[in-house]
Amino acid sequence: MPVVSDRVLTASLPATDGGCAPGARRIRAPPRASARRTPPRRPSACARASAWSTTRSGPGAPGGARGERVVVANLDQVLVVFAAARPEPHPRMLDRFLVIAEANGLHARIVVNKCDLVSPAEARALFAEQAAAGYPVHYTSIETGEGLDALHDALAGRSSALSGPSGVGKSSLMNRLFPGLDLRTAAISDSVNKGRHTTVGAVLHPLPGGGFLADTPGLREVGLWGIDAADVPHCFPEFAPYLGQCRFADCIHTVEPGCAIRDAVERGDVSRGRFESYVKLREELAAQN
Repeated sequence: MPVVSDRVLTASLPATDGGCAPGARRIRAPPRASARRTPPRRPSACARASAWSTTRSGPGAPGGARGERVVVANLDQVLVVFAAARPEPHPRMLDRFLVIAEANGLHARIVVNKCDLVSPAEARALFAEQAAAGYPVHYTSIETGEGLDALHDALAGRSSALSGPSGVGKSSLMNRLFPGLDLRTAAISDSVNKGRHTTVGAVLHPLPGGGFLADTPGLREVGLWGIDAADVPHCFPEFAPYLGQCRFADCIHTVEPGCAIRDAVERGDVSRGRFESYVKLREELAAQN
């Protein structure tokens, strides 16, 4: 059974371009080495049950402290929800969520909600890179009912967390999938085209027929820490066939000659956009260590 906790663990995280900003809610990713699809290069100093957590810092946090505010542990999977439009989706932000899931040994599913706002071709093109990497993608709309039955089946009997940016319709999805929850929802802000927070803490809901679903607060920016930079390649599952195939044993897969992953990118076997996400995240984490 998943556990929702209000434990507070202090941690610091410098602001980085596109990653996080002072006072923003952030994701913390304590690694769970034993559950990774590919063993990390070195054992992690931190391990715990599959967990998903959000943190916040600054004036909104108790005492202005930095730290972990909400923890959901003992999960089977995380569903990362983005909207097809309103707010505009950002594939590189999705990659951050997926790295967090991989680092915690969690199976990740991608949910593209509000598909009624774009054409089917546009919806499927949004996260084609992540789908090609092997992540299951659900295309949903509470207006048309598209994809809701398949999403319901994916949740049945499992312990899941629902996460993603603010305003993508997580609470509306839950209300439609499980009538009676009556979760609070809010419209998108027309002035900035961003979502408004309606979930302020993780809430655990038992599901009819078995399983649990944790609704977590929406995030506008996602920061990473607690992951060793050397382990980041193992958080990109499409890199797996090429790890250990580079010319140099200490290759970090960024600019080195003879890098098997870079060669795969040039051949089109690995997405260039996903590779760019990897390079940025690795550099970000290396700067923190």
